[in-house]
Amino acid sequence: MRTLELLPPSETMYRALMNRDPNFEGIFFIGVRTTGIFCRPTCTAKKPARENVDFFATPSEALESGYRPCLRCHPTDPDKRPPKLIERLRTEVDRAPGGRLTDKELAALAIDPSTARRQFKRHYGMTFQAYHRARRMGLALSQVRKGRRVDEARNGSGFESESGFREAFTKIFGEPPTNAKTRAPLLAERIDTPLGAMIAVADDEGLRLLEFIDRRATQSELSILRKRLRTNVVPGEHSHLTATRQQLSDYFSGKNLEFDIPLAPVGSEFQLRAWEILRSVPAGETRSYSWMAKRLGDENARRAVGRANGTNMICIIIPCHRVIRADGTLCGYGGGLWRKKWLLEHERRFAHK
Repeated sequence: MRTLELLPPSETMYRALMNRDPNFEGIFFIGVRTTGIFCRPTCTAKKPARENVDFFATPSEALESGYRPCLRCHPTDPDKRPPKLIERLRTEVDRAPGGRLTDKELAALAIDPSTARRQFKRHYGMTFQAYHRARRMGLALSQVRKGRRVDEARNGSGFESESGFREAFTKIFGEPPTNAKTRAPLLAERIDTPLGAMIAVADDEGLRLLEFIDRRATQSELSILRKRLRTNVVPGEHSHLTATRQQLSDYFSGKNLEFDIPLAPVGSEFQLRAWEILRSVPAGETRSYSWMAKRLGDENARRAVGRANGTNMICIIIPCHRVIRADGTLCGYGGGLWRKKWLLEHERRFAHK
């Protein structure tokens, strides 16, 4: 039986196929009618015309429909580790995050610069240079906050001029380094999941944001966090991010559907109350908007409840996906109804095991 309701819209999937978007790895598979072969969305083979494509939620569905697996992208194999080249690049960055890796230096390491850029962009959705620049800026911000002079921080970040350092700093983090001395940054990490890549943002107060990277609203939510907390978002490590990554892994594997990560959502009093009520809905169960409105003391506040759910920046852990219409139909999920359907079925499957 085809599980089409678990798939993103066809236009989204075909666009992801054309762009070889790694965020959709494991979400869908492509059957090419003219060849009888099915592939991953990131397969490097020549892209078929839209009318020659079938989409499947699982490899088994493609096999049952008569397609054979591609010998290039191996769609029936389990997810693999990042390519060795990417692991090596990250190792080089971590060895000296304040330095620079030019094309000449990459070549000296027997790494072809164009291949490095192409593979890194494909796997992480950002260029290697952007990743390394963000790491340098994160180190620079940390040094500035510890009281080092701007010129000292610049000298340790790989920029040759102070003006270039200030310009790059402001472009990435939203404010010049002289304004960042007393403000602790929000730390961000990318987390890969079966439903696509997510971004988690936290500080010492707790987890501030957990969103799917492909959501349009994610960038504006990051901007909201920066403005309301009067700080910036930088790549980095934090115990709350480590816990988020591990507990998400347990959640998606069905090992444990509960979360105990400290949360620090940013919102109005009404939003915070609504989000707290969401956290009371057990995994494997659903509630209606009317139920939430009554819990908030106004049974006519269904629209306000819907807006509060729509502005939730910590998805899955604050489970707005567990709210459905009173008649049992699905509606309103920023990550896409296909993700909402997947999450609910996943929780029903493992909630009572």
